Amino acid sequence: MILHELLTYETLRVIWWVLLGVLLIGFAATDGFDLGVGMLLPFAGQTDLERRVVINTIGPVWEGNQVWLVLGGGAIFAAWPPLYAVSFSGFYIAMFAILAALILRPVGFKYRSKRESALWRGNWDWALFVGGFVPSLIFGVAVGNVLQGVPFRLGSDLRIFYDGGFFGLLNPFALLCGLLSVAMLAMHGSAWLVLKTSGPVAGRARRFGSWAAMATVLLYAAGGLALWLFVDGYRIAGAIDPNGPSNPLAKTVEIAPGAWFANYAAHPWMLAAPALGFLGALGALWSLNSGHEVRTLLLSKLAIFGIISSVGLSMFPFILPSSVMPGASLTVWDASSSHLTLFIMLVCTGIFLPIIALYTSWVYKVLWGKVEEKDITEGGHAY
Repeated sequence: MILHELLTYETLRVIWWVLLGVLLIGFAATDGFDLGVGMLLPFAGQTDLERRVVINTIGPVWEGNQVWLVLGGGAIFAAWPPLYAVSFSGFYIAMFAILAALILRPVGFKYRSKRESALWRGNWDWALFVGGFVPSLIFGVAVGNVLQGVPFRLGSDLRIFYDGGFFGLLNPFALLCGLLSVAMLAMHGSAWLVLKTSGPVAGRARRFGSWAAMATVLLYAAGGLALWLFVDGYRIAGAIDPNGPSNPLAKTVEIAPGAWFANYAAHPWMLAAPALGFLGALGALWSLNSGHEVRTLLLSKLAIFGIISSVGLSMFPFILPSSVMPGASLTVWDASSSHLTLFIMLVCTGIFLPIIALYTSWVYKVLWGKVEEKDITEGGHAY
């Protein structure tokens, strides 16, 4: 028996669907608080020293956290090539905006304190705000568009054609999802600041975090209601072979109201995901006001896990539906790499992902503790 046949093609496809979710959630749970701190920088810190404290809470860790984004992009490229082709070409301008905003972060960290000018430092503070706000918003807008279906089609030779434009992405439902993403990551950034700072900075972070947690609950509920009332879902009509070749055109897809909620009716255990989304955000709101710092961060991560998981579970087995050619929609069963490729990647992931997780945990252990103003004024390596 060939080694890769120990796992069926169907099993490998499901495993890689789960792993893609793990990587995306890992990015949101780690680099997400970096983005949230960037959004809060001009507001949580009122003086130059306070803002330097805020920056130094994420300065030593943001590069490691961003590894999860790189891994997620790599997983899409290697495990789901059609998904990579559609998303990175169709969303080209949006992706460029995200990258441009993310580039502002390291540049801002390095150059902000090069001059004593208040104007110079203030401009970089707002650049860091943009570096946190724009990716948070666009990631959410992208999810909103995926739930509605993306305007792409496939030729008979499986060549991809994208019929949309950038401004078409900015529709009301997608913007609602974008605002939810902003609120969720602002809540997460606040939880991190409460854990890593003290005094007035922590107090402001606690106040802004409470508002963000309430906004997360309300926007998540509004998003679910809008998805039920105004957004049609997708479902596969007829049979599809989970072990079959990767040919998205070999199936029939129907668009139907409420289809994104069918999985919850068929598998009630999936309701745990949206429940965790609500409970995590409400728990973070309670914990922010009760002084439990570590618990606040963990509950914020729980909310992120629940909210992102609910999207994946609602759509399964779809990973990218097509609004102009439903039959060309990409699913877990027909948009993956080969059986052998998925197996080899799984072996590599089984080796390197635990190493990354252990190294990340060690870094956080070494850097554990609060950032104080004296660390900035007396330390030789502060931003």
